[in-house]
Amino acid sequence: MDSLRGQGGIQMLLTAEQEAGRIVSAARTAKLARMKQAKDEAEKEMEEYRSRLEEEYQTQVSGTEQEVAAKRLEEETDGRIQNLKESSSKVSKEIVKMLIKYVTTTGAILNTLTS
Repeated sequence: MDSLRGQGGIQMLLTAEQEAGRIVSAARTAKLARMKQAKDEAEKEMEEYRSRLEEEYQTQVSGTEQEVAAKRLEEETDGRIQNLKESSSKVSKEIVKMLIKYVTTTGAILNTLTS
């Protein structure tokens, strides 16, 4: 009778471990999808911003002022691109921390159950 209980407990632990694996896998997939979505959104936003600035540039600037304005526009655009890259890297670090915390917490729970 005790051996049946022990086998049931082992089976429960195996099931819990498999479920934890599925959850971690789903979290990784969600993270990758969100990172791709964020990248796509950032690229779209950059393109829209660049187009808008180019239109403004074309309507407001003429002659030698165009060279100065083009350089300023390029610097501003590069600055905004850098800001978007930094923002996405911050989000990425937070997601990794969240996953590590989840995996270590799940691992500690499983270790407690197996002890």
